[in-house]
Amino acid sequence: LNNNPSKYKLTLSGKLRSPKITFHPPFLMLMPVPLDVESEGVVTIIPQEFIRQSRIRVKLPELELADGTRTCPFSVKFPEGQDIVLSSDGTAKELICRISFRSSKPMSLLGDLLFIDQEEN
Repeated sequence: LNNNPSKYKLTLSGKLRSPKITFHPPFLMLMPVPLDVESEGVVTIIPQEFIRQSRIRVKLPELELADGTRTCPFSVKFPEGQDIVLSSDGTAKELICRISFRSSKPMSLLGDLLFIDQEEN
């Protein structure tokens, strides 16, 4: 200031944090059931490295039937909510997800359910 140059050395450091979620159990196999009977499983979603609140949504697979119609036999519920909320220490509470399968037509499928946060991670 005022033609009096001061020299400061500024050192910055940081840690790259990439949000991710893990699941317990890591995969889910639903039991075969009669037509129009629901089969359900529960997974725990464990958020890691989130730096702000987010909301989880799920893309469910569609199946094309022999007659050409498309159906999605899966449904997903978050009984305690689907928001990732950070505590004061920076950790996030685990989320419970109930995954259900029901079909009025015979079918068998192996499919991926895609869990996505607000940032499309």
